[in-house]
Amino acid sequence: MGQAKCRFSGQPLQHTFADLGMSPLANAYLRAEQLNQAEKFYPLHAYVSEETLLVQLEQFETPDNIFSDYAYFSSYSESWLKHAKEYTDMIVDRFGFNGSSQVIEIASNDGYLLQNFVTKGIPVLGIEPAANIAQFAQEKGIPSLVRFFGVQTAKELVLQGTQADLLIGNNVLAHVPELNDFIAGLKIILKPSGILTMEFPHILQLIEHNQFDTIYHEHFSYFSFLTVEKIFAAHNLTLFDVEELPTHGGSLRIYAKHDDAESPKISERVAQLKAKEVAAGLDRIETYVTFGEKVKETKRKLLSFMLAAKSEGKSIVGYGAPAKGNTLLNYCGIGTDFLDYTVDRNPHKQTLFLPGTHIPILHPDKILETKPDYVLILPWNLKEEIMEQMSFIGEWGGQFVVPVPEVRIYPAPVRELALKVS
Repeated sequence: MGQAKCRFSGQPLQHTFADLGMSPLANAYLRAEQLNQAEKFYPLHAYVSEETLLVQLEQFETPDNIFSDYAYFSSYSESWLKHAKEYTDMIVDRFGFNGSSQVIEIASNDGYLLQNFVTKGIPVLGIEPAANIAQFAQEKGIPSLVRFFGVQTAKELVLQGTQADLLIGNNVLAHVPELNDFIAGLKIILKPSGILTMEFPHILQLIEHNQFDTIYHEHFSYFSFLTVEKIFAAHNLTLFDVEELPTHGGSLRIYAKHDDAESPKISERVAQLKAKEVAAGLDRIETYVTFGEKVKETKRKLLSFMLAAKSEGKSIVGYGAPAKGNTLLNYCGIGTDFLDYTVDRNPHKQTLFLPGTHIPILHPDKILETKPDYVLILPWNLKEEIMEQMSFIGEWGGQFVVPVPEVRIYPAPVRELALKVS
Protein backbone atom coordinates (compact mmCIF):
# COMPACT_ATOMS: atom_id res chain seq x y z
CA MET A 1 0.00 0.00 0.00
CA GLY A 2 1.28 3.49 -0.88
CA GLN A 3 1.69 6.36 1.53
CA ALA A 4 -1.44 7.30 3.47
CA LYS A 5 -3.11 10.55 2.42
CA CYS A 6 -5.33 13.00 4.31
CA ARG A 7 -8.97 12.19 3.53
CA PHE A 8 -9.85 15.89 3.50
CA SER A 9 -6.91 17.57 1.74
CA GLY A 10 -5.35 14.63 -0.10
CA GLN A 11 -1.89 15.54 1.21
CA PRO A 12 0.52 12.75 2.34
CA LEU A 13 0.41 11.82 6.04
CA GLN A 14 3.86 11.84 7.65
CA HIS A 15 3.21 12.20 11.40
CA THR A 16 2.09 9.46 13.82
CA PHE A 17 -0.56 10.28 16.42
CA ALA A 18 -0.74 6.77 17.98
CA ASP A 19 0.42 3.39 16.72
CA LEU A 20 -1.64 0.65 18.38
CA GLY A 21 -0.12 -2.22 16.45
CA MET A 22 -2.20 -4.80 14.57
CA SER A 23 -5.86 -5.26 15.47
CA PRO A 24 -9.00 -6.93 14.06
CA LEU A 25 -12.07 -4.86 13.21
CA ALA A 26 -13.46 -3.83 16.58
CA ASN A 27 -17.02 -5.01 15.83
CA ALA A 28 -16.03 -8.27 14.09
CA TYR A 29 -17.42 -10.50 16.87
CA LEU A 30 -16.92 -14.23 16.41
CA ARG A 31 -19.23 -17.22 16.64
CA ALA A 32 -17.95 -20.38 18.35
CA GLU A 33 -17.38 -22.17 15.04
CA GLN A 34 -15.11 -19.32 13.84
CA LEU A 35 -12.64 -19.53 16.73
CA ASN A 36 -10.28 -21.88 14.91
CA GLN A 37 -10.37 -19.93 11.66
CA ALA A 38 -7.91 -17.24 10.58
CA GLU A 39 -8.79 -13.68 11.56
CA LYS A 40 -7.87 -10.56 9.63
CA PHE A 41 -5.72 -8.05 11.53
CA TYR A 42 -4.99 -4.56 10.21
CA PRO A 43 -2.58 -1.81 11.27
CA LEU A 44 -4.28 0.40 13.88
CA HIS A 45 -2.09 3.40 13.18
CA ALA A 46 -3.52 6.91 13.61
CA TYR A 47 -1.81 9.71 11.70
CA VAL A 48 -2.20 13.48 11.92
CA SER A 49 -2.17 15.77 8.90
CA GLU A 50 0.33 18.60 9.32
CA GLU A 51 -1.77 20.79 7.05
CA THR A 52 -5.28 20.26 8.47
CA LEU A 53 -4.50 18.66 11.89
CA LEU A 54 -7.12 16.04 11.11
CA VAL A 55 -6.30 12.81 12.99
CA GLN A 56 -7.20 9.77 10.90
CA LEU A 57 -6.67 6.10 10.12
CA GLU A 58 -5.97 4.56 6.77
CA GLN A 59 -8.90 2.73 5.21
CA PHE A 60 -8.33 -1.03 4.93
CA GLU A 61 -11.89 -2.31 4.63
CA THR A 62 -14.90 -1.01 2.72
CA PRO A 63 -17.69 0.57 4.77
CA ASP A 64 -19.94 -2.16 3.35
CA ASN A 65 -17.86 -4.86 5.07
CA ILE A 66 -17.79 -2.94 8.34
CA PHE A 67 -21.32 -1.56 8.69
CA SER A 68 -23.78 -3.60 6.60
CA ASP A 69 -24.43 -6.13 9.41
CA TYR A 70 -23.60 -4.24 12.57
CA ALA A 71 -23.73 -5.32 16.22
CA TYR A 72 -24.16 -1.90 17.85
CA PHE A 73 -27.71 -1.12 18.98
CA SER A 74 -28.16 2.30 20.58
CA SER A 75 -31.22 1.29 22.58
CA TYR A 76 -29.29 -0.87 25.10
CA SER A 77 -27.91 2.15 26.96
CA GLU A 78 -30.41 3.89 29.22
CA SER A 79 -28.25 7.00 29.50
CA TRP A 80 -28.03 7.25 25.68
CA LEU A 81 -31.83 6.96 25.34
CA LYS A 82 -32.20 9.76 27.90
CA HIS A 83 -29.66 11.86 25.98
CA ALA A 84 -31.66 11.37 22.76
CA LYS A 85 -34.95 12.42 24.36
CA GLU A 86 -33.40 15.53 25.93
CA TYR A 87 -31.94 16.51 22.55
CA THR A 88 -35.34 16.13 20.87
CA ASP A 89 -37.10 18.31 23.46
CA MET A 90 -34.37 20.95 23.26
CA ILE A 91 -34.14 21.17 19.46
CA VAL A 92 -37.93 21.31 18.97
CA ASP A 93 -38.27 24.06 21.58
CA ARG A 94 -35.33 26.06 20.23
CA PHE A 95 -36.20 26.00 16.53
CA GLY A 96 -39.94 25.35 16.56
CA PHE A 97 -40.09 22.18 14.46
CA ASN A 98 -43.63 20.83 14.02
CA GLY A 99 -45.87 18.57 11.95
CA SER A 100 -44.96 20.37 8.73
CA SER A 101 -41.20 19.94 9.28
CA GLN A 102 -39.06 17.13 7.88
CA VAL A 103 -36.47 15.55 10.17
CA ILE A 104 -33.80 13.33 8.56
CA GLU A 105 -31.25 11.38 10.58
CA ILE A 106 -28.16 9.82 9.00
CA ALA A 107 -26.99 6.61 10.69
CA SER A 108 -30.36 6.37 12.45
CA ASN A 109 -29.55 2.98 14.00
CA ASP A 110 -32.61 1.27 15.55
CA GLY A 111 -34.73 4.44 15.69
CA TYR A 112 -33.73 5.29 19.28
CA LEU A 113 -33.70 9.04 18.46
CA LEU A 114 -36.31 9.47 15.72
CA GLN A 115 -38.97 7.73 17.83
CA ASN A 116 -39.01 10.88 20.00
CA PHE A 117 -39.92 13.06 16.98
CA VAL A 118 -42.61 10.57 15.91
CA THR A 119 -44.17 10.92 19.38
CA LYS A 120 -44.36 14.69 18.77
CA GLY A 121 -46.06 14.18 15.39
CA ILE A 122 -43.05 15.37 13.36
CA PRO A 123 -42.32 13.51 10.06
CA VAL A 124 -39.03 11.60 10.06
CA LEU A 125 -36.77 9.62 7.75
CA GLY A 126 -33.86 7.48 8.87
CA ILE A 127 -30.91 6.63 6.60
CA GLU A 128 -29.09 3.58 7.98
CA PRO A 129 -26.65 1.29 6.10
CA ALA A 130 -27.02 -1.71 8.45
CA ALA A 131 -30.09 -3.60 7.26
CA ASN A 132 -30.28 -5.74 10.43
CA ILE A 133 -30.56 -2.60 12.59
CA ALA A 134 -32.81 -0.58 10.25
CA GLN A 135 -35.35 -3.41 10.46
CA PHE A 136 -35.84 -2.69 14.17
CA ALA A 137 -36.55 0.97 13.37
CA GLN A 138 -39.04 0.01 10.65
CA GLU A 139 -40.85 -2.25 13.11
CA LYS A 140 -41.28 0.83 15.34
CA GLY A 141 -42.95 2.65 12.43
CA ILE A 142 -39.88 4.75 11.54
CA PRO A 143 -39.35 5.04 7.76
CA SER A 144 -35.77 3.91 7.13
CA LEU A 145 -33.74 3.91 3.94
CA VAL A 146 -31.04 1.22 3.95
CA ARG A 147 -28.24 3.12 2.23
CA PHE A 148 -24.86 4.70 2.80
CA PHE A 149 -25.16 8.47 2.71
CA GLY A 150 -23.30 10.72 0.28
CA VAL A 151 -23.91 12.94 -2.74
CA GLN A 152 -25.73 10.25 -4.74
CA THR A 153 -28.22 9.37 -1.98
CA ALA A 154 -28.81 13.09 -1.28
CA LYS A 155 -29.52 13.86 -4.94
CA GLU A 156 -31.95 10.94 -5.24
CA LEU A 157 -33.90 12.10 -2.19
CA VAL A 158 -34.06 15.71 -3.44
CA LEU A 159 -35.41 14.47 -6.80
CA GLN A 160 -38.16 12.70 -4.82
CA GLY A 161 -38.96 15.99 -3.07
CA THR A 162 -37.33 15.14 0.26
CA GLN A 163 -35.13 17.71 2.02
CA ALA A 164 -34.43 18.31 5.70
CA ASP A 165 -35.58 21.15 7.93
CA LEU A 166 -33.53 19.37 10.59
CA LEU A 167 -30.68 17.11 9.54
CA ILE A 168 -29.08 14.99 12.30
CA GLY A 169 -25.94 12.88 12.40
CA ASN A 170 -24.89 11.49 15.78
CA ASN A 171 -21.62 9.56 15.95
CA VAL A 172 -21.46 9.13 12.17
CA LEU A 173 -18.95 11.77 11.03
CA ALA A 174 -16.04 9.79 12.47
CA HIS A 175 -17.22 6.66 10.61
CA VAL A 176 -17.09 8.22 7.13
CA PRO A 177 -14.13 7.34 4.88
CA GLU A 178 -15.20 9.66 2.01
CA LEU A 179 -15.45 12.80 4.11
CA ASN A 180 -15.85 15.31 1.27
CA ASP A 181 -18.56 13.26 -0.49
CA PHE A 182 -20.45 12.91 2.81
CA ILE A 183 -20.42 16.63 3.68
CA ALA A 184 -21.27 17.61 0.10
CA GLY A 185 -24.31 15.33 0.51
CA LEU A 186 -25.30 17.15 3.70
CA LYS A 187 -25.20 20.45 1.79
CA ILE A 188 -27.49 19.06 -0.93
CA ILE A 189 -30.17 17.54 1.32
CA LEU A 190 -30.42 20.47 3.76
CA LYS A 191 -33.21 22.96 2.95
CA PRO A 192 -32.07 26.57 2.33
CA SER A 193 -33.18 27.55 5.86
CA GLY A 194 -32.48 24.10 7.38
CA ILE A 195 -30.48 23.33 10.51
CA LEU A 196 -27.88 20.58 10.76
CA THR A 197 -26.61 19.12 14.03
CA MET A 198 -23.89 16.51 14.42
CA GLU A 199 -22.31 14.90 17.46
CA PHE A 200 -18.89 13.25 17.54
CA PRO A 201 -16.15 12.56 20.10
CA HIS A 202 -13.97 15.61 20.76
CA ILE A 203 -10.27 14.99 20.20
CA LEU A 204 -9.50 17.46 22.99
CA GLN A 205 -11.00 14.95 25.44
CA LEU A 206 -9.27 12.02 23.73
CA ILE A 207 -5.89 13.70 24.19
CA GLU A 208 -6.42 15.19 27.67
CA HIS A 209 -7.97 12.00 29.12
CA ASN A 210 -5.85 9.50 27.20
CA GLN A 211 -8.87 7.88 25.53
CA PHE A 212 -6.74 5.96 23.02
CA ASP A 213 -9.16 3.03 23.03
CA THR A 214 -11.67 5.14 21.10
CA ILE A 215 -9.33 4.66 18.14
CA TYR A 216 -10.52 1.74 16.01
CA HIS A 217 -10.96 0.95 12.33
CA GLU A 218 -14.64 1.94 12.24
CA HIS A 219 -13.59 5.46 13.33
CA PHE A 220 -11.80 6.86 10.31
CA SER A 221 -11.37 10.44 11.63
CA TYR A 222 -11.00 12.32 14.95
CA PHE A 223 -12.00 15.98 15.07
CA SER A 224 -11.25 19.20 16.86
CA PHE A 225 -13.67 22.09 16.36
CA LEU A 226 -10.91 24.03 14.59
CA THR A 227 -10.54 21.26 12.02
CA VAL A 228 -14.23 20.45 11.53
CA GLU A 229 -15.00 24.15 10.99
CA LYS A 230 -12.45 24.23 8.13
CA ILE A 231 -13.92 21.11 6.55
CA PHE A 232 -17.51 22.39 6.66
CA ALA A 233 -16.43 25.83 5.40
CA ALA A 234 -14.87 24.15 2.35
CA HIS A 235 -18.41 22.93 1.51
CA ASN A 236 -20.06 26.34 2.14
CA LEU A 237 -21.58 25.37 5.46
CA THR A 238 -21.19 27.66 8.49
CA LEU A 239 -20.95 26.35 12.05
CA PHE A 240 -23.06 28.79 14.06
CA ASP A 241 -23.12 27.10 17.47
CA VAL A 242 -21.42 24.33 19.43
CA GLU A 243 -21.94 22.52 22.73
CA GLU A 244 -19.56 20.39 24.74
CA LEU A 245 -21.27 17.19 25.88
CA PRO A 246 -20.28 14.47 28.39
CA THR A 247 -21.32 11.61 26.06
CA HIS A 248 -18.74 9.07 24.81
CA GLY A 249 -16.09 10.45 27.13
CA GLY A 250 -16.58 14.03 25.87
CA SER A 251 -18.23 15.00 22.58
CA LEU A 252 -19.10 18.07 20.56
CA ARG A 253 -22.52 18.91 19.13
CA ILE A 254 -22.08 21.28 16.21
CA TYR A 255 -24.86 23.31 14.58
CA ALA A 256 -24.52 24.21 10.91
CA LYS A 257 -26.42 26.22 8.29
CA HIS A 258 -25.87 27.22 4.69
CA ASP A 259 -23.34 30.05 4.29
CA ASP A 260 -25.97 32.30 2.70
CA ALA A 261 -28.63 31.68 5.39
CA GLU A 262 -29.12 34.90 7.37
CA SER A 263 -30.11 33.20 10.58
CA PRO A 264 -29.37 31.86 13.13
CA LYS A 265 -26.63 34.23 14.21
CA ILE A 266 -23.24 32.83 15.24
CA SER A 267 -23.12 32.06 18.96
CA GLU A 268 -20.38 33.31 21.27
CA ARG A 269 -19.71 29.66 22.11
CA VAL A 270 -17.97 29.21 18.74
CA ALA A 271 -15.22 31.75 19.52
CA GLN A 272 -14.97 30.51 23.12
CA LEU A 273 -14.36 26.88 22.10
CA LYS A 274 -11.83 27.86 19.42
CA ALA A 275 -9.91 29.86 22.04
CA LYS A 276 -10.04 26.87 24.42
CA GLU A 277 -8.65 24.56 21.72
CA VAL A 278 -5.85 26.97 20.85
CA ALA A 279 -4.96 27.24 24.56
CA ALA A 280 -4.77 23.41 24.66
CA GLY A 281 -2.42 23.39 21.68
CA LEU A 282 -4.81 21.82 19.17
CA ASP A 283 -3.56 24.27 16.53
CA ARG A 284 0.00 22.87 16.79
CA ILE A 285 1.36 19.60 15.40
CA GLU A 286 3.55 19.11 18.51
CA THR A 287 0.46 18.45 20.67
CA TYR A 288 -0.50 15.48 18.51
CA VAL A 289 2.86 13.79 17.93
CA THR A 290 3.62 13.48 21.68
CA PHE A 291 0.39 11.60 22.46
CA GLY A 292 1.78 8.11 21.73
CA GLU A 293 3.98 8.04 24.85
CA LYS A 294 0.94 8.49 27.14
CA VAL A 295 -0.67 5.49 25.46
CA LYS A 296 2.31 3.21 26.14
CA GLU A 297 2.34 4.24 29.80
CA THR A 298 -1.34 3.31 30.22
CA LYS A 299 -0.66 -0.12 28.70
CA ARG A 300 2.18 -0.73 31.16
CA LYS A 301 0.03 0.29 34.16
CA LEU A 302 -2.93 -1.90 33.15
CA LEU A 303 -0.72 -4.94 32.58
CA SER A 304 1.04 -4.36 35.92
CA PHE A 305 -2.33 -4.38 37.71
CA MET A 306 -3.49 -7.50 35.85
CA LEU A 307 -0.28 -9.41 36.55
CA ALA A 308 -0.33 -8.49 40.26
CA ALA A 309 -4.02 -9.47 40.64
CA LYS A 310 -3.60 -12.81 38.88
CA SER A 311 -0.45 -13.66 40.87
CA GLU A 312 -2.55 -13.17 44.03
CA GLY A 313 -5.10 -15.65 42.68
CA LYS A 314 -7.78 -12.99 42.02
CA SER A 315 -10.44 -13.47 39.35
CA ILE A 316 -11.11 -10.70 36.81
CA VAL A 317 -14.04 -10.43 34.38
CA GLY A 318 -15.13 -7.74 31.98
CA TYR A 319 -18.31 -5.71 31.76
CA GLY A 320 -19.39 -4.76 28.25
CA ALA A 321 -18.26 -5.68 24.76
CA PRO A 322 -17.82 -2.24 23.17
CA ALA A 323 -15.55 -1.51 20.21
CA LYS A 324 -13.27 0.55 22.47
CA GLY A 325 -12.80 -2.47 24.70
CA ASN A 326 -11.52 -4.49 21.77
CA THR A 327 -8.91 -1.84 20.96
CA LEU A 328 -7.78 -1.82 24.60
CA LEU A 329 -7.60 -5.61 25.00
CA ASN A 330 -5.86 -6.28 21.68
CA TYR A 331 -3.33 -3.47 22.13
CA CYS A 332 -2.50 -4.59 25.68
CA GLY A 333 -2.46 -8.31 24.79
CA ILE A 334 -5.16 -9.20 27.33
CA GLY A 335 -6.98 -12.47 26.57
CA THR A 336 -8.58 -15.25 28.58
CA ASP A 337 -5.33 -15.64 30.51
CA PHE A 338 -6.32 -12.43 32.33
CA LEU A 339 -10.05 -12.00 31.72
CA ASP A 340 -12.28 -15.05 32.31
CA TYR A 341 -15.18 -13.62 30.30
CA THR A 342 -17.06 -10.39 29.70
CA VAL A 343 -20.81 -9.71 29.93
CA ASP A 344 -23.13 -7.51 27.90
CA ARG A 345 -26.80 -6.59 28.16
CA ASN A 346 -27.15 -6.68 24.36
CA PRO A 347 -28.55 -10.16 23.50
CA HIS A 348 -27.14 -9.79 19.96
CA LYS A 349 -23.62 -10.02 21.44
CA GLN A 350 -24.24 -12.73 24.03
CA THR A 351 -22.77 -16.16 23.09
CA LEU A 352 -20.29 -14.47 20.72
CA PHE A 353 -16.56 -13.94 21.34
CA LEU A 354 -14.46 -10.78 21.23
CA PRO A 355 -12.36 -10.38 18.07
CA GLY A 356 -8.67 -11.11 18.46
CA THR A 357 -8.77 -12.04 22.15
CA HIS A 358 -11.57 -14.68 21.87
CA ILE A 359 -12.97 -13.71 25.30
CA PRO A 360 -16.54 -15.10 25.59
CA ILE A 361 -19.47 -12.64 25.91
CA LEU A 362 -22.05 -13.84 28.42
CA HIS A 363 -25.26 -12.61 30.09
CA PRO A 364 -24.67 -10.22 33.05
CA ASP A 365 -26.17 -12.83 35.41
CA LYS A 366 -22.91 -14.80 35.04
CA ILE A 367 -21.27 -12.31 37.44
CA LEU A 368 -23.69 -13.34 40.21
CA GLU A 369 -22.81 -16.96 39.55
CA THR A 370 -18.99 -16.70 39.60
CA LYS A 371 -18.56 -13.76 42.06
CA PRO A 372 -15.34 -12.31 40.59
CA ASP A 373 -12.93 -10.18 42.64
CA TYR A 374 -12.70 -7.49 39.95
CA VAL A 375 -15.01 -6.28 37.16
CA LEU A 376 -13.12 -4.41 34.41
CA ILE A 377 -15.49 -1.81 32.94
CA LEU A 378 -14.72 -1.64 29.22
CA PRO A 379 -17.31 1.05 28.29
CA TRP A 380 -15.77 3.43 30.86
CA ASN A 381 -17.91 6.31 29.51
CA LEU A 382 -20.89 4.54 31.17
CA LYS A 383 -19.07 3.66 34.41
CA GLU A 384 -21.55 5.39 36.75
CA GLU A 385 -24.52 3.64 35.12
CA ILE A 386 -22.73 0.26 35.23
CA MET A 387 -21.52 0.60 38.83
CA GLU A 388 -25.07 1.36 39.89
CA GLN A 389 -26.49 -1.64 37.97
CA MET A 390 -23.80 -3.98 39.29
CA SER A 391 -23.47 -2.62 42.82
CA PHE A 392 -24.32 -6.08 44.19
CA ILE A 393 -20.70 -7.17 43.62
CA GLY A 394 -19.96 -5.37 46.88
CA GLU A 395 -21.80 -8.19 48.70
CA TRP A 396 -18.74 -10.43 48.25
CA GLY A 397 -16.15 -7.64 48.30
CA GLY A 398 -15.96 -7.29 44.51
CA GLN A 399 -14.46 -4.10 43.08
CA PHE A 400 -14.62 -2.24 39.77
CA VAL A 401 -11.59 -1.47 37.60
CA VAL A 402 -11.69 1.44 35.12
CA PRO A 403 -8.72 1.35 32.69
CA VAL A 404 -8.86 4.86 31.15
CA PRO A 405 -7.39 7.48 31.53
CA GLU A 406 -5.34 5.23 33.83
CA VAL A 407 -6.09 2.19 35.99
CA ARG A 408 -8.37 3.06 38.91
CA ILE A 409 -10.01 0.72 41.42
CA TYR A 410 -13.48 1.57 42.74
CA PRO A 411 -15.31 -0.21 45.56
CA ALA A 412 -18.91 -1.11 44.74
CA PRO A 413 -21.32 1.69 45.75
CA VAL A 414 -23.11 0.96 49.03
CA ARG A 415 -26.78 0.32 48.45
CA GLU A 416 -29.06 2.44 50.64
CA LEU A 417 -31.23 0.25 52.84
CA ALA A 418 -34.76 1.56 53.34
CA LEU A 419 -35.33 1.58 57.11
CA LYS A 420 -38.89 1.00 58.16
CA VAL A 421 -39.77 3.28 61.08
CA SER A 422 -42.34 1.65 63.33
